[in-house]
Amino acid sequence: MQNPRYLVFDVERVADGELVSKIRYPGQGLSATEAVARYRQELMEKFESDFIPYTFQVPVSVAIGKVSADYRLLDVVVLDEPQYRPHVITEYFWRGWDRYSRPTLVSFNGRTFDLPLLELAAFRFGVPAPGWFNVEAMSYEQFRNRYNLKSHIDLQELLTNYGSARFSGGLNLAASLLGKPGKMDVQGYMVQDMYQRNELREINDYCRCDVLDTYFVFLRSRVLLGKLSLDNEQAIIAEVKAMLESQAEKLPAYRDYLARWGDWKNPWEPAGNDSEPAGKETEPAHNDTEPAGDGSQAAS
Repeated sequence: MQNPRYLVFDVERVADGELVSKIRYPGQGLSATEAVARYRQELMEKFESDFIPYTFQVPVSVAIGKVSADYRLLDVVVLDEPQYRPHVITEYFWRGWDRYSRPTLVSFNGRTFDLPLLELAAFRFGVPAPGWFNVEAMSYEQFRNRYNLKSHIDLQELLTNYGSARFSGGLNLAASLLGKPGKMDVQGYMVQDMYQRNELREINDYCRCDVLDTYFVFLRSRVLLGKLSLDNEQAIIAEVKAMLESQAEKLPAYRDYLARWGDWKNPWEPAGNDSEPAGKETEPAHNDTEPAGDGSQAAS
């Protein structure tokens, strides 16, 4: 298999109860489970959300979609399957990124959550990541620079002009606009309870499906930037659907995803008319004169 040019990724995490007990409730003798439950309750009462800050969390699932330079999905993997050990997940993520010659990372809201979590996990578990922390380079060449789209494309940043607007609805809305499932039976706030029930496989299935949603949003963003024609995007989506169908028997997550699959309603195709989409010649996003994945492979 060819090396990927992009790594579309998503992270699921749980709170470290022992750390919560030590930092939030020192000397109170709370167990890990008790400390997490109390902290969640306090957060819910104060903020109407029980989301524990990432600084108290560790990754229990990282799913990665490997994408070629011409935006085709090569594979989707979850790290350290089936053990899902946080320290091993962290090492595999950063070592894999380096091994594949540092492809562009792609996320949805990864700049403010997924990447800080994985960076802190590397710090916590003693995982070297000198390539990512190239802090002695010129600021615009540093991989952690917010505007370095050769290192990381945060799709939420792209759609909100770097936070100029609020993207209400998140990935769920973005995927739904394209007819894809979005959130299904599992949502992020459920992961902590699922982990306590030892439902690690189900957590990783959820993470895998989030990567698929993120990938389809990434494809449409390439149309938006004029790097991929709408016709080519739709052809790639058809290829991906066929790939998921071929793997659905051994991966139940794909079967569930396909059961909720929806095709994007193309407004350029009049209902019942199979002729060439209206307005195609005048819409720049439909111009296919430049092949996808040419010399400009990043979103810069």
